[in-house]
Amino acid sequence: MMNELTVKEMYESLDETIAKDIFEGVTYPWEVLPKIGAFILDLGASLSEEEYDKVGEDVWIAKSANVFPSAYIHGPAIIGKEAEVRHCAFIRGNAIVGEGCVVGNSTELKNVILFNKVQVPHYNYVGDSVLGFKSHMGAGSITSNVKSDKKLVVVKTPDRNIETGMKKFGAMLGDHVEVGCGTVLNPGSVVGAHTDIYPLSMVRGFVPAGSIYKKQGEVVKKRL
Repeated sequence: MMNELTVKEMYESLDETIAKDIFEGVTYPWEVLPKIGAFILDLGASLSEEEYDKVGEDVWIAKSANVFPSAYIHGPAIIGKEAEVRHCAFIRGNAIVGEGCVVGNSTELKNVILFNKVQVPHYNYVGDSVLGFKSHMGAGSITSNVKSDKKLVVVKTPDRNIETGMKKFGAMLGDHVEVGCGTVLNPGSVVGAHTDIYPLSMVRGFVPAGSIYKKQGEVVKKRL
């Protein structure tokens, strides 16, 4: 079970993110959260001026990206090639938006890595999270990144609980995860690759790869 939460199992190819090197030497994906800001500053300084424009302070936007005039982007941030950042998107900093991603109307990002082709297209909040290749969050689905009691976040699994030492930790989504509309991913949620979450769900703890999450306590394996 513990192996299923590792970077190796959650993400089929780290080549699907410009942030590949941040995962070097990391066991669990949430271990990169405190490193994102500094990583962006180093990576941004190395990006090709032929492919990326530096806009404002520590914001790098690919020339092929489509950023709407009403979007707000605070650095450090990198917006990848062919990405689309739509009307009134709010990127608060420490954000890597991968190639071909969609960041939608009124969506808010903070301290995140979005692998390539991720879609957060409608009224989403994604904070202190990593979203794998081609993962998608339905309209109004959010990550909750701070516990109500303000205690440090623990990742809960059937085998044991993992202390993260972090106060802010949203969700780790594997590749090709589908999150239904109106869902809340509670602090410390980890969802394995190729898993579907029903709309209006409240997710907590670890959801195995290749599953259908219907509600708390009702998780079934997908049929092949």
